[in-house]
Amino acid sequence: MDPDLGAMLLADARLPTGGHAHSAGLEPALAAGLDRAEVPEYIRARLRSVALVDASAAVLTLRAAGEQHVRLDEIHDALLARTPTEPVRAASALLGRGLVRLAERLWPDHPTVAALDALGPGPQRPVALGVVAAVMGLDESHVARACLYEDAQTVAAAALKLLPVDPVDTARWIWESAAVVGESAEIAVAVTCPAEMPAVTAPLAEHWALQHENSTRRIFVA
Repeated sequence: MDPDLGAMLLADARLPTGGHAHSAGLEPALAAGLDRAEVPEYIRARLRSVALVDASAAVLTLRAAGEQHVRLDEIHDALLARTPTEPVRAASALLGRGLVRLAERLWPDHPTVAALDALGPGPQRPVALGVVAAVMGLDESHVARACLYEDAQTVAAAALKLLPVDPVDTARWIWESAAVVGESAEIAVAVTCPAEMPAVTAPLAEHWALQHENSTRRIFVA
């Protein structure tokens, strides 16, 4: 597959992996008092923290997929260790399951896709994303940027359902986050092993995720 086309496919919100049911933590953040004017900074904060961790895991998975004996468990375990909140893990696993379904339908005999089975029924999204990116022939920069862009775009798309906001403004939020996407992508690509993965998180977002799990009035899974 043309890697540029593959990158666009992965970045397309219409890809049937379940992303429409997630807000990247925006819904609980707004419920906790985040102001509409603060959403662009919320996007950039995620790009420098949780999305950066995800991107580094996706890059490492892409590299591992090119090895003779594909082992993903060490990367997966390192990612779980950097995702302390169970609802966030569960949301990532749901998205990972959607990517596995896509991969198994399109490339059922690919050995790297088969390696995902060893991680259980719901691998974390960045690891599944790295596998799909490898099968598509994407490079490290492609998968890092796709992972980061998807996180930012998930917030922007959710904002259209949660806030009185002009769609042009949400497009501007993404455009103005381009420099942070580039910076975080460079950091992710520079990671050489699971132990070097950034261990940065957003404590308030973790707290909000726990509150959201017990909410009975919500639009998004997470």
